Amino acid sequence: MIEKLITEIEDKYNQLNAELSDPTVVADRQRFAGLAKAHSDLQPAYALVCKYREAEQSLADAEEILAGDGDIEQEMREFVKDEISTSRENMERLAEEIRTIMLEADPNDDKDVIIEIRAGAGGDEASLFAGELLRMYAKHAENKRFKTEILSSSPSEMGGFKEIIMEVAGKGAFSVFKYESGVHRVQRIPVTESGGRIHTSTATVAVLPSVEDVEVEIDLNDVRVDIFRSSGPGGQSVNTTDSAVRLTHEPTGLVVSMQDEKSQLQNKIAAMKVLRARLYEMKLAEQQKEQADQRKSQVGTGDRSQKIRTYNFPQGRVTDHRVGLTLHKLEAVLQGDIDDFTEALAAQVRAEQLKAGV
Repeated sequence: MIEKLITEIEDKYNQLNAELSDPTVVADRQRFAGLAKAHSDLQPAYALVCKYREAEQSLADAEEILAGDGDIEQEMREFVKDEISTSRENMERLAEEIRTIMLEADPNDDKDVIIEIRAGAGGDEASLFAGELLRMYAKHAENKRFKTEILSSSPSEMGGFKEIIMEVAGKGAFSVFKYESGVHRVQRIPVTESGGRIHTSTATVAVLPSVEDVEVEIDLNDVRVDIFRSSGPGGQSVNTTDSAVRLTHEPTGLVVSMQDEKSQLQNKIAAMKVLRARLYEMKLAEQQKEQADQRKSQVGTGDRSQKIRTYNFPQGRVTDHRVGLTLHKLEAVLQGDIDDFTEALAAQVRAEQLKAGV
């Protein structure tokens, strides 16, 4: 199995080298750029293959010496046996590394990301928790040197959010946040609770890759645009002009409203960005449903009804239910330290893919 994969890598690498040396390819800037990227992407795997071939040759040489007819001193015999053992261990390790590096990458990993957070069960406490999740993600994005922008928000009277949408921009943003999609649960004593009882509230997080126009074509004839006056909490007017925008994608029924920007055009652009991301998510969901048997390696389903993580304040712990990981550092997590969860989830995805023979 590993020999077949290694041969495929070698053949592909040699083919790319040949094409990149072809004058007709060099003259075609677009094609050359695509092949150069494919060559660069394959380079790490090919480097491992070269090391594997070296270990394979060392093993063959050592086995040939040991099987020779000539007399070999005992000390040399032991040395050759050690060389055989080391070469086999190196080959096993390199084979695992090659399988791992050749796992199919998520094509969305390098994209910017749109994070939608909505208060769930729990009333005011849920909206406060939604605000804390927003700050957690904003801090994590800052730690990764990503840029953030609030696209839309619906504040609650208690200071949290009924709903808030944030865009995180930076290479690899989606790969960092993609495992956050699902229902987050908080257990604590609310500030409004006089009896000291622990309440459970939830907030829903949806993580969408931000996509370009060319990836999702939207026929503007399919989009109904409604203009209305922006308003704040309690219906208080915050704008004297009709600048808020509601887009309805009639074929799917998707609705996106924006009112945070100052102009109608800015709100329309922001709404179109979110609409495009949601349509892309819908498109991906349909593809994943069709390929369900091939995607059993995914951690969780991304379904918004799935409880993925619990934040327990009385015990200062956070538990991710998908990988069974519990961290007793609640405050650090709320300050954006979620790398342990991301790495554990990514590792489980890789392990399941390898197990499935991807």
